[in-house]
Amino acid sequence: MDVRELIKICEGRQVYIQTHNFPDPDAIASAYGLQKLFENFGISSTIIYVGKIDKLSTTKMIETFGIELFSHDSIANDLRDDDYIICVDSQKNAGNILDVTGEEIAAIDHHPTFVQVEYRYFDQRIVGACATIIAGYFKDLGLKPDTKTATALLYGLKMDTLQFVRGVTAEDIAAYAFLFDYSDEETLLKLEGNNMEYKDLQAYGAAIENIKLYGTAGFSKINFACPDALIAILSDFILSLVEVEIAIVYSEREDGVKISVRSERPSVHAGEVARKALEGIGSGGGHAAMAGGFVSKDNYINLGNYRDDVLRDRFVNALGDSI
Repeated sequence: MDVRELIKICEGRQVYIQTHNFPDPDAIASAYGLQKLFENFGISSTIIYVGKIDKLSTTKMIETFGIELFSHDSIANDLRDDDYIICVDSQKNAGNILDVTGEEIAAIDHHPTFVQVEYRYFDQRIVGACATIIAGYFKDLGLKPDTKTATALLYGLKMDTLQFVRGVTAEDIAAYAFLFDYSDEETLLKLEGNNMEYKDLQAYGAAIENIKLYGTAGFSKINFACPDALIAILSDFILSLVEVEIAIVYSEREDGVKISVRSERPSVHAGEVARKALEGIGSGGGHAAMAGGFVSKDNYINLGNYRDDVLRDRFVNALGDSI
C-alpha cells in the first residue's frame, strides 16, 4: 500500500489513531510515529486507546517521548460519527479493540486477518512489529524521522520482536537499519533497563507454582489480576523452559480471563490455536508465534465449577496431536 493514499484520505478531516486495548510499546510507538508522519502534511490527529496503561515499561516510554494519548472514556463524548478512525496494531473485530464512535477508514497492522472488513486503506503485513510498517512509510516518502520518533519506533520494534529473536523478517531488519541512524542509543538503554516492579515478582511466583505440563504444552494460571503486558511476559518466561514448546498463561480478572499464547513450534500457529480454543466462549487470535485471547466474566462462570479444567481442555483439544 502507498501511504500517500491514506494521507490524501485524511486531509482536512478529524482523525483519531486508535491502538488495541491496553496498548503495548509497539502499538504506542506505531500510533505516535503515524501521528508525527501526518504532521508533515498538516494533518492533526489524536491517539486514543481503551483500557489503561498498566506496565512500567509503557509508562516510561510515554513519559520519555512526551507522547500524548487519551483513554476512550475521557473523550467518548467528543467523538462524532463522521470522525475518521485509523486502527493501528490491530483490526476491527479482532477481539482486542473496541468499536468506537466514528468511521474506521483504515487499519495498519502486522497481525493476521481473521474477520474481513472493508477499509478505505488497509495495510496488513506479517512482520515482527507494526512499528516496522510505520518506519517504512517515512522511508518511502523520503522523510527523516526526528530523534524521538525514530527512537520510539525502534523501541517498539525491539520490544515486539523480543530483541529481534521472535517473528523477525527482512523488513524488520531493514526498518532497524533505517531508524538506527536517527535514534538515540542512550535513551534506548534507559528504557530497556529496570522495567520490572517489585509486585511483578508475585506474578512470576504464581506462574511457577501453578504450571502444568501436557506433553510439550505448558499451562499456568495467575490467580489474581495481571496487566496484559505482564501476562505476555510470563508466557515468554514459561516458553523458556526446555520442556515447553507451547505456553498458555491466563489471568482471572474482574472483567474476565485474559490469555496469552506462545509457540516456538513451526507446525503450531498460536493465533489459530487461540481462535479455535476460544470459539463460542470468547475471542482469540494473533501471530504464528504469539497470540492472545479473552473470555468475559459471564462466559467464564458459565463453564461450570471446573472451568479452569474446561479452559485447559479446550486448548489441549485445539492443539490436538501437536503436543
